[in-house]
Amino acid sequence: QVQLVESGGGLVQAGGSLRLSCAASGRTFSIYTMGWFRQAPGKEREFVAAISWTGSNTDYARSVKGRFTISRDNAKNTVYLQMNSLKPEDTAVYYCAAEFQQYSSVPTLRRQYDYWGQGTQVTVSS
Repeated sequence: QVQLVESGGGLVQAGGSLRLSCAASGRTFSIYTMGWFRQAPGKEREFVAAISWTGSNTDYARSVKGRFTISRDNAKNTVYLQMNSLKPEDTAVYYCAAEFQQYSSVPTLRRQYDYWGQGTQVTVSS
């Protein structure tokens, strides 16, 4: 089992920044990829970014590329999502996810992830 706890969400004005954190505990040695997804009201949960546990591979959704940066601190079993130049359309609940399988490329599908956090709300005002 893996437990994931997100933090760092909040209310920010458009153009501002936030940094989300996701602390993992439990079978962290089995984690291969950590990812961030988001879900806005009335919409499907969508991929945002992901990073392999070694940090050698990352991937981003086209809508956030160049504005968001995913990173990890293995000593703390924590993954971060630095979000800059935030837009109102970034408003959503952001979820951290973990998976145990080594794919040929960074997994970006919801069904590829095994464990999920409870989510943290990010609200960007215009």
